[in-house]
Amino acid sequence: MNLYVGQGIAVLFVLSFSPLLRGILERYRARLARRHGPPIWQPYRDLWKWLHKETVRSSHSSWISEWAPITYFVAPLLVAMLIPVLTTYPLPFAWMGDMLAGGMILAAGGLTLLFVALDSGSVYPVLGVSRMRLISIFTEPLSLLLVFIAASAAGATIPFVVNQTLGSAQWFFTPAHILVVSGWFLLLLAEAGRIPIDNPASSQELSMIDPARTFESSGPDLALYEWGGWMKFVILSIILSNVLATPWGLSASNAWTFIVLAILAVMLKLIVLGLVIVSIEAGFAKLRLIRNADFLLVAVVLAALGGLAANL
Repeated sequence: MNLYVGQGIAVLFVLSFSPLLRGILERYRARLARRHGPPIWQPYRDLWKWLHKETVRSSHSSWISEWAPITYFVAPLLVAMLIPVLTTYPLPFAWMGDMLAGGMILAAGGLTLLFVALDSGSVYPVLGVSRMRLISIFTEPLSLLLVFIAASAAGATIPFVVNQTLGSAQWFFTPAHILVVSGWFLLLLAEAGRIPIDNPASSQELSMIDPARTFESSGPDLALYEWGGWMKFVILSIILSNVLATPWGLSASNAWTFIVLAILAVMLKLIVLGLVIVSIEAGFAKLRLIRNADFLLVAVVLAALGGLAANL
């Protein structure tokens, strides 16, 4: 198989699997609450419905509202070219950027979402922006700290090199590795708007944090925002499972058989990780806004301890 075809398959996997993962997690969440829940294909139906509706924007909006959905949607797909999604070997576009570049691309997508919330002229998206910036005060330095720790341990910033180093016997069971993985797991909860930071299933205007930024969006704009958010969750989960935790299950060959097996293995890893997250959510309530700082401070401390352990 051609390497460029493999690159396209990796991007297509993130694009197509993210709605399915969302559907599985929502169905599992409903089962934990003893409800029947929506079918796992519901996110695909929602996307089809939104894409066939009319886009309605505020009369106060500018060109930012036109380009923000595309930017937010494309950002996770660009990061998917830089990280080991299905293969242990670098694909053609993997050298375009390192871990820091991938973080900046995702941050750029999130920044456009902040701009479009402010551009809407509505009070509820602005309220969500102010709350999200409070959380970002901790998540942004935390993500940089975790990237620098992983890079210093591996001696490189290319994800395909980092995952081989952290997955080796020398690092796998060390305290530094465990602390870095724990820190990224807490970062994943915050960046993806999961409980205890936020409730992705909330529909109350005054309680939403992350969904509030798209509160005034509709039609294809809403489809791109939601789909981009689902892909962002998949990308962050892939970084946790394939880069920081372990590269197990990835294909070391470009043969079709190994690629198909890698797809199944990565799907299984992401589903298990998602089910663990939802199971944890079932036992916790959403934190008050002021308590989010305590949660994220724990993640920063874990990352700092991991950095110290990695350099001792």
